Amino acid sequence: MRVSDYTGHYKAIVRLGIPIMLGQLGIIIVGFADNSMVGHHSGIELAAASFVNNFFNLAFIFGMGFSYGLTPIIGGLFADKRLEKAGETLRNSLFINLLVGLSLMLCMLALLLNLDRLGQPEELRPYIIPYYIIQLFSIPFVMLFNAFKQFSDGTTDTLTPMWIMLSANVLNIIGNYILIYGHFGSPELGLTGAGISTLASRVFMCLVFVGLFAFHARYRVYWRGFRDGRINRGNLRNLIRLGVPVGLQMGIESGSFNLSVIMMGWIGSAALAAHQVIGVITTLGFMIYYGIAAAVTIRVSQYKQWNDLLNVRRTTFAGLHIIMAVAVSVMALIWVCRDFMGYLFTTDAEVVGLVALLSWSAICYQPGDGLQIIFANALRGIADVRYMAWMAFLCHFGLSLPIGYLCGFVLGWGAIGVWCGFPVGLTVLGLLLGNRFNRLTRAVKLRS
Repeated sequence: MRVSDYTGHYKAIVRLGIPIMLGQLGIIIVGFADNSMVGHHSGIELAAASFVNNFFNLAFIFGMGFSYGLTPIIGGLFADKRLEKAGETLRNSLFINLLVGLSLMLCMLALLLNLDRLGQPEELRPYIIPYYIIQLFSIPFVMLFNAFKQFSDGTTDTLTPMWIMLSANVLNIIGNYILIYGHFGSPELGLTGAGISTLASRVFMCLVFVGLFAFHARYRVYWRGFRDGRINRGNLRNLIRLGVPVGLQMGIESGSFNLSVIMMGWIGSAALAAHQVIGVITTLGFMIYYGIAAAVTIRVSQYKQWNDLLNVRRTTFAGLHIIMAVAVSVMALIWVCRDFMGYLFTTDAEVVGLVALLSWSAICYQPGDGLQIIFANALRGIADVRYMAWMAFLCHFGLSLPIGYLCGFVLGWGAIGVWCGFPVGLTVLGLLLGNRFNRLTRAVKLRS
């Protein structure tokens, strides 16, 4: 195919993807700010934040993945101009997302009650427990916001969620400044203050979207379907059918990173802090890839509804071209900054040195990460989601984690060994998902 065949797709993906990207980058900026402010307040609090955030990221990413099942459904309804049905589907999505959020709260509470079994440094416990409890209460608000965001994305309105997320991020950073350090008459709460600020920002995001949907003219065309529609088995079954495999796929991927925090804790507090720092930094690439891939999902779901197989493939490979270009840039940025980027979070020389060491693994897995994200989202757009969950389990729990344990502890390579499995697992997963997409879109016509 010629470059001109992809030009229109490049433009459309960028137009849809940039607001998603900016919203996700806002999350990264807050992650930088949170960890930098906490790390400069206390190194031990940074290690405690690493432990808590890695486990909650697992819950949040599963929840975000579950909500992704809404996007191709809304995309298809929007393409066919069935707007009242889209409103009804949103109502069902909010209901099932709230139930999933409450279930995740119970799972995370069970983990907190078994904290002693995880073998973490004893000095972290006084910081972990209050921060953990505060994070628990934010889960339902995040899940409800996710439903609104995926609905909005499916209608090609990616700007509204971006502005809400960016506004909440600003509030979070201001809250951190006041509550962590005790400015403007506030008590100096440290890590607990960061937790309170994060909870407030997540409640804000949810409430703003509720207000916009209820009162803004843009959403009036969906309001009748939302108001009169019923929560029904058909809608719920469809949301669960698409959402659970995507949630599992993303949760498994996040789990391989976040469960490795336990192994880092076995090495020591410095390794745990370095894991948190490099995790925040590498999420920069992931969120950019996700913004592009989410735009691909929106377009693929619309072409799938019209049975336009050629443009399903063209928009997917246009997204792949963009992601690979971004991956090269991210690799170069990490390589240039590897020796000093740890100082953005802490002045501890040991942690900074470990961040520089772990950067080599982060550089190596960027292409594989981009590859698996684009094809996972293309498969999501054509509603083929079960295969990706099984392959994610195979690659992350069958390759990434075992290789990390082998290199980190059996071979004695320490922290860098724990990270050695990630490039292998992500690259193999990307190749498997790419092969699946090619077989499906070359061999058969897509079903509505």
